[in-house]
Amino acid sequence: MTKTSMEKINEFRDARHWRPFHNEKDLALSISLEASELLELFQWKTAEEGVQDIERVKEELADVLIYSYMMADNLNLDIDEIISEKLIKNAEKYPAPKE
Repeated sequence: MTKTSMEKINEFRDARHWRPFHNEKDLALSISLEASELLELFQWKTAEEGVQDIERVKEELADVLIYSYMMADNLNLDIDEIISEKLIKNAEKYPAPKE
């Protein structure tokens, strides 16, 4: 059976005994810090220049996603469900133009 991303993340974390350090406040801080590191790759550059080092972009984006998944898991939130709910709210707030 193939492991989910969440299972892989938790397995990595648990093997290192990091769970006590991954409370919601610290995860929120980490999401922000990693998002800033992602943003830094684009500072003073065009969008095209920012993606020149795609490996760094992938690494920083993965860090943001890993911490986000961990926070959702801590709060017993289903990632797909909360995204679907947010997309519904966004569709109401920003309706597509009628053709």
